[in-house]
Amino acid sequence: MRKTTKYLTGMGALVLTTIALVAADHIDAPSSRGTTADIADFFAFEPSEGSDNTVFIVDLQSDVLPELAYGSFDEDVLTEINIDLDGDLVEDKVIQTIARDGKMYFFGPVAPSATGLSSQVLTDAALGNVEISGSTPIVETTSDGVSLFAGPRQDPFFFDFFQFNAVISPEVDSAPGGFFAPEEASDAFDGANTLSIAIEIPNSMLGIPTATNALGLNVYKTWVTTNKKQ
Repeated sequence: MRKTTKYLTGMGALVLTTIALVAADHIDAPSSRGTTADIADFFAFEPSEGSDNTVFIVDLQSDVLPELAYGSFDEDVLTEINIDLDGDLVEDKVIQTIARDGKMYFFGPVAPSATGLSSQVLTDAALGNVEISGSTPIVETTSDGVSLFAGPRQDPFFFDFFQFNAVISPEVDSAPGGFFAPEEASDAFDGANTLSIAIEIPNSMLGIPTATNALGLNVYKTWVTTNKKQ
């Protein structure tokens, strides 16, 4: 029986038209900016050339520091990886994750009970679970060949925040040379973590995409939403 608790969407990330693109924003829409539902990054890629698997990584909360005990996943936030198979930009399957009592639970991939702005936890489509990692990573692999991870990771986003502010400052000559060269830039996110959710899953479980990209290749169109319990 499906759980009927409603979760309302907080933020949609980027629609991916290939399997190797990534998205990073770190400052979400006003309703979720700076909250436990804030999406920092979304990665979707093949783990190796010609692999029959796909890896999805979702990073939440972009300012988690080790001295803050690595932060914590919000048990009222449902994260959904949405998968469009036919190119209409409506989710045909979803993979859901939600934290409970020190573990991250995964559901799907399965057709959602409803598309759009609200969701419910698809408890009848359990995929597996993994203990949420601390400083030592824990990976769980299911009998279906699905690998699962949840826990803190170094923020992958490189951004010279202070020089950026100098460049956009209205003050004359605040940054006469513009942006620094890569070897001179300073990463404002160095030492900060995100809370990562990672899943490697066989493509056979995702379904066969009929959507194509500009090269005529079949691709999964995927995006991420976070949903807050109401």
